Amino acid sequence: MATARDYRQRRRSRRDRHGRGLRGTLYPATLPAAASRAERFDALVLDALEPIEARWRHELTKLDVAVDDVPEVRENGHAPADGVLHDGAVPLSRLVPAGVDRTGLPTRARIVLYRRPLEARAKDPAELAELVHDVLVEQVAGYLGVEPDVIEGE
Repeated sequence: MATARDYRQRRRSRRDRHGRGLRGTLYPATLPAAASRAERFDALVLDALEPIEARWRHELTKLDVAVDDVPEVRENGHAPADGVLHDGAVPLSRLVPAGVDRTGLPTRARIVLYRRPLEARAKDPAELAELVHDVLVEQVAGYLGVEPDVIEGE
């Protein structure tokens, strides 16, 4: 049996106190404005990776690409880890080689792009797309052991 309290709680979750709150999403899911910044960045990474993957498909079958919001920075005073692409003291991306995890299972090689540091260094979406592309080219070149110009096809 539903009580008045249950009804008020259900009603409160849909609208604000005066009944004028949002009733649904602000934009339809089909519009670009409905995507979050993280979703737009993920799409940007996929767009930047597509031409690289089209050319180097067979060499990149054992490589994953991931996105994290921010890097994990440790204040231990050691030299920067291998495979980390820095801008000053802030990592922009990292190439994690294949290995074995804590449980003894094999892991695949992975490029991790850090969204917030990359977004902070770009003035507009076009510059961000170019920066993401350049970082991916650098990391893929490091993974394959070739020069970045080879990855670009120059």
